[in-house]
Amino acid sequence: MNVLVLLSGGRDSVCLLHRLRGEQVAALHVNYGLRGAESDGDEAFCRALCERLGVELFVLHAATPVGNVQAWAREVRYAEAERIAAQRDALIAVGHTATDQLETVIYRLAASPGRRALLGMPERSGRVIRPLLDMTREETAAYCRAHGLQWREDSSNPTSARGLIRDTILPALRQLHPAAEANIHATLALLREEAEVLDEVVAAALAGGQERAGVALDELSPALARLVAQRLADDAAGARAPALAAHVEAIVSLATKPGTASLDLPGGLRAISEYGRVRIEPAAATGEPMSQVLPIPGRVVFGGGVLESARGPFAIADGTLAADVLAPALEVRGWRPGDRMRPLGLGGTKSLQDLFTDRKIPREARHRLPVVVSNGEIAWVPGVATGERFRVAPETSARVRLTWRLDCAAP
Repeated sequence: MNVLVLLSGGRDSVCLLHRLRGEQVAALHVNYGLRGAESDGDEAFCRALCERLGVELFVLHAATPVGNVQAWAREVRYAEAERIAAQRDALIAVGHTATDQLETVIYRLAASPGRRALLGMPERSGRVIRPLLDMTREETAAYCRAHGLQWREDSSNPTSARGLIRDTILPALRQLHPAAEANIHATLALLREEAEVLDEVVAAALAGGQERAGVALDELSPALARLVAQRLADDAAGARAPALAAHVEAIVSLATKPGTASLDLPGGLRAISEYGRVRIEPAAATGEPMSQVLPIPGRVVFGGGVLESARGPFAIADGTLAADVLAPALEVRGWRPGDRMRPLGLGGTKSLQDLFTDRKIPREARHRLPVVVSNGEIAWVPGVATGERFRVAPETSARVRLTWRLDCAAP
């Protein structure tokens, strides 16, 4: 069996490589260069270990980080692993342990709602396999010691979210009950078994052919409608889509509307209802984002992001508008050729196309930006311009703050 091991140099990946070592095993180490000499030391250690074990090693020197460093690092690591594994027709083995499983569940439980947070990481997903899920971090360390294997410690770990869970939350759980970790793992196993039953119920509710015909979600119980909607989103995304728990009520309400109705969802997806039957598909397949109505206060999903409105004594900033000239509900739509607005301080009108060029907005991003319209007049385009009529002066007491967040994982 061809296997590519992701080798960081830590105890878990060293244990994994040693257990899987053989003629058909290779390893990948990514040097992110984020810790200077320590990163180079990790690379040197991995080279020496693979030479000792007779394992072929691939090394990637990553480029400059973009955005969230942890998300960037993960994307770089798995993209390179997928590339190499595809060439070798290999599986990708990662050193996730039972301890990592526990940390993952605790983090997801705190950071995102929904039962999927409690299912943890599967033993296999696509090419990725996790052979160490039955071992704790202490057990991988014991394995390394028993086989005379050294490992590297990452000095940045204590400052990460996992480091906080490992050093603070898990010790507190052990104080609450000495069997806390074992009990949580047992609960996870039960939930995964029960998830299989729920999956069968969802499959029966879909009853085949849902991609074209859609599903009458309003005829299902709220819990089953939530599960079915999530399955539709996952199928449309081709992977795990963002959790839709906060949007299910709006998705189900589409089925009660006559004719055709639609709703943009996180993750670049769109729910479409035709004569009471709802389907979910990538928004790109249906063109630019659909127009939405944004109440004040309120929120809408648009173009893969979230737009929110609120009233209050906000400071003057991009997105702060005078409330007394705004409509009670705002239209949120995409850019249309010929759109013009009167930007603050310009003394006249200008086309949005020219404003996009002035602000260096990429062409591919322009149709995803929300154009906020009040009574037919463009009031605000985030990061581009605010309409002159909606200017907030120091003496303006009634203010509305609009915020735009391009966040596909937003609840």
